[in-house]
Amino acid sequence: MRFAQSIGQRWALKQDELVDWLDAQSLYPKFYWQDRDDTEQVVALGQMYTFQHPAPAYTILGEQQRVWGGRAFSPSAKSSKRCLSSLFFLPIIELIAKDGQLTLVVNCNRSKSDAIKALRSLVLNFSPLGGPKVDVAVSTHCPEKAQWVQLVDKALRDIDDDKFKKVVLARKTTLELKDKVSAAQIMKSSRQSNHNSFHFLFAMDAEHSFIGSTPERLYRRLGRVLNTEALAGTIGRGQSADEDHALANWLSGDVKNLNENQFVVDDILERLDGLTDSVHVEEQAKLIRLRQVQHLKRAIYANLKDDVKGVELLNALQPTAAVAGLPRHSSMQFIEENEPFVRGWYAGSVGYLSHEKAEFCVAIRSALVVEQTIHLFAGAGIVPGSQAEHEWLELDKKLSTLLTLLVDEKTEDVGVYQ
Repeated sequence: MRFAQSIGQRWALKQDELVDWLDAQSLYPKFYWQDRDDTEQVVALGQMYTFQHPAPAYTILGEQQRVWGGRAFSPSAKSSKRCLSSLFFLPIIELIAKDGQLTLVVNCNRSKSDAIKALRSLVLNFSPLGGPKVDVAVSTHCPEKAQWVQLVDKALRDIDDDKFKKVVLARKTTLELKDKVSAAQIMKSSRQSNHNSFHFLFAMDAEHSFIGSTPERLYRRLGRVLNTEALAGTIGRGQSADEDHALANWLSGDVKNLNENQFVVDDILERLDGLTDSVHVEEQAKLIRLRQVQHLKRAIYANLKDDVKGVELLNALQPTAAVAGLPRHSSMQFIEENEPFVRGWYAGSVGYLSHEKAEFCVAIRSALVVEQTIHLFAGAGIVPGSQAEHEWLELDKKLSTLLTLLVDEKTEDVGVYQ
């Protein structure tokens, strides 16, 4: 059962203050979502039901109800207390900002008393969050640069031996801080700075949050209409308009990056085979400019067969070749055997499911915040022609999406490039 009420001006809450409001609440889990077009923001609080796998959620969902959550990069990976392989929940309370309106939603499928208790716990008075500047005590990379070079060289040898066409290798940069930092502070700052991106925050408790500001959509479904995309091929931003334009022109014509994007398109089409009645792919890749990097993107539209369920799409499309490689099995095997850390939810999927619609982003440009530690993640696609040094610098650029919000000065130790 779902109750929705427009709250209008009854609360002194502006739409750009939802992250501040979320931070003041005591209900867990906490979930924040903003779609890439900035048409909707949602704060989801408390759990009416939880699901380790999303399929059973459909049996309890009523009209317009949504379950929120996500899955790890490798859903089959071993779960831990701090990194479940998959977790979805029907929240007790949702605060939705859309079309200039604020709407309070209460789900009480199981217990009205739990819903009333949750409503009474809401904090209406809150203070605006400040900036998330931090004092870094120690910073480390995993892998370190020498190990990265060896890893890329090994991947290129396996590509030459036809073991796979592409593999995406990742790096984790860990910042040990002198004081705690609020994940909500980072999210608020990122939302203000990183545009044309999905923004999410998933906090299971006060000490553990997974956040991200990602440009990449896994898929969006409205009824039987599916929208997905190939986002692959990257170059940094220039220091001037002329340099920026020159870099964009280079990326748009670079064979290596165009081939990498085509790999992702081909993989998506193969995965959608049997699930759709028709598919359309944009002929030319478009250039997507973000604050620190530029990407090549091709949109893919499809009409789904009537019997296709949302969970089938999640299983089919995650992980994409843009974050794993191609073919999926052999590239994933290489990652699991050679990458020196477990990705967890980095490069996984985050979003929502409902009967009417669904949307998931790919959890890149993300970070895990645990007490006084921040783990930042970034990956680079390795294909024929890749150079370890160039890919290392690309990782720095991608990490700077969040990292430059935390530190002011260019610091080689933590890979900050402004």
